Amino acid sequence: MKRRGVIALAGVDTRSLTKAIREKGMPHGVIAHAPDGVFDLPALRKQAAEWAGLENLDLAKDATCRQAFTFDETLWDWPEGYGKNDNPKYQVVVLDYGIKRNILRSLNSIGAQVTVVPADTSAEDILARNPDGVLLSNGPGDPAATGQYAVPQIQKLVDSGTPVFGICLGHQMLALALGARTRKMDQGHHGANHPVKDLTTGKVEIVSMNHGFTVDRDSLPAPVVETHVSLFDGTNAGIALKDKPVFSVQHHPEASPGPTDSLYLFERFAGLMDKAKA
Repeated sequence: MKRRGVIALAGVDTRSLTKAIREKGMPHGVIAHAPDGVFDLPALRKQAAEWAGLENLDLAKDATCRQAFTFDETLWDWPEGYGKNDNPKYQVVVLDYGIKRNILRSLNSIGAQVTVVPADTSAEDILARNPDGVLLSNGPGDPAATGQYAVPQIQKLVDSGTPVFGICLGHQMLALALGARTRKMDQGHHGANHPVKDLTTGKVEIVSMNHGFTVDRDSLPAPVVETHVSLFDGTNAGIALKDKPVFSVQHHPEASPGPTDSLYLFERFAGLMDKAKA
């Protein structure tokens, strides 16, 4: 690591840190380096105390792509490796708030020709591409902050009747677009061993999560139903609209920690697109 210039952190009592976060919530901290081992601790504490946190931060604008692009790689298949989607069945536009490549691969694996567009793309420009479906991607930051410009466009997409699938930040902003609220969590969910129950099937899946905000289930309006719930703390992990082909999940179905417990969600998306095209 030293030879390659990789930064490392060692000597941390992670069990003690985990217990402190569990009991007191996530503290602000500073990671600093001093070759001589002498640190200005009061200055570092002041720096940590003055950090405003993630609330009201639109980080998607820094994570998104700068221009539209297409992606045709499919999921890894042993022993061939990644494949290519040569015979697309659907046209899917992905709103990029910080997209993960394996989401794009998962879409290609259900037969979707994928076009990725920047986070601030208008609904009119998206619908002009005649998509069979729209995916609202994951991403960093406060959903309410990114939602200042994203939510009005998501509302137009929902109103158009186009199938919409949201993941993580996309899930949270879809909830905002449907009239719900989001809130900051004390601990957040991070890791690849989270049990989530699909209330539509009764099945429990092991999923990957990485988020510090959550959808307030008590704020879900009447047309919205809760579809998934975290079995760790009971927080919301999925929603759907009763009367439109629209749904979303808080976890990352493409991450495959189960290993493939949640890939059915992409098939569910394909089913909605099939029904809309019929």
